[in-house]
Amino acid sequence: MDDRLSRIDTLWSVVQQAHRQDATQFSAAQQQMLDRYGGAVRRYALASLRDPDAADEVFQEFALKFVRGDYGQADPTKGRFRSFLKTSLYHLIVDYQRRRAKQQKQAGPLMDDTPEVANSYEAPSDAEFLKSWRADLLARVWQALEREELTTGKPYHTVLRMRVEHPDVRSPELAEIVSSVLKKDINAGAIRVTLHRARERFGDLLIDEVANTLTDATPDAVEQELIDLDLWQYCKPNS
Repeated sequence: MDDRLSRIDTLWSVVQQAHRQDATQFSAAQQQMLDRYGGAVRRYALASLRDPDAADEVFQEFALKFVRGDYGQADPTKGRFRSFLKTSLYHLIVDYQRRRAKQQKQAGPLMDDTPEVANSYEAPSDAEFLKSWRADLLARVWQALEREELTTGKPYHTVLRMRVEHPDVRSPELAEIVSSVLKKDINAGAIRVTLHRARERFGDLLIDEVANTLTDATPDAVEQELIDLDLWQYCKPNS
């Protein structure tokens, strides 16, 4: 685990590259960041604002600020990448709510009991952000596992996905389902071995994803982050 973690480039390096306009990979780094975390940004904004148009406006503002270089001074020594992203989105969402409340107040009748702008919005929930962040991490791991299956031919993605979709079937029944999907015969013994390896590979990919978001990706730090995100069960040894 130590060797693998030492080879991972953290997202902070990509953030910094994405804001160096003299870098040859400036645009590519920006697009990588937006593609990678656009889903988490949109999901969190939607959960907080409960309005697709408002969520899209917040995402567009985040993308504009990122491309413009407003986050270039972000300091990786101050914590995890998800904390940086959560704080950035928190301010964008609160600013949006404040503007919206001010617009509504100006458009409405001037009454003494009109709520103050500062009290007319709700702060986004930390729990909503963690839920969004966790969902995006898992989605990226599933995508990575699927890509590996396409390139290596090892059916880890198919076997694991079928297990998730059919959690109660025994190995012989799961073998029949997978055989039908892959259009080739696989027996129960092979399914058990492949499922074990698929779970291990899923855990490895998840560890890499989480390590990528940390400033100091030591084994202890990665384990604690997985625990904090309620993802450790996917990576525990001998699980």
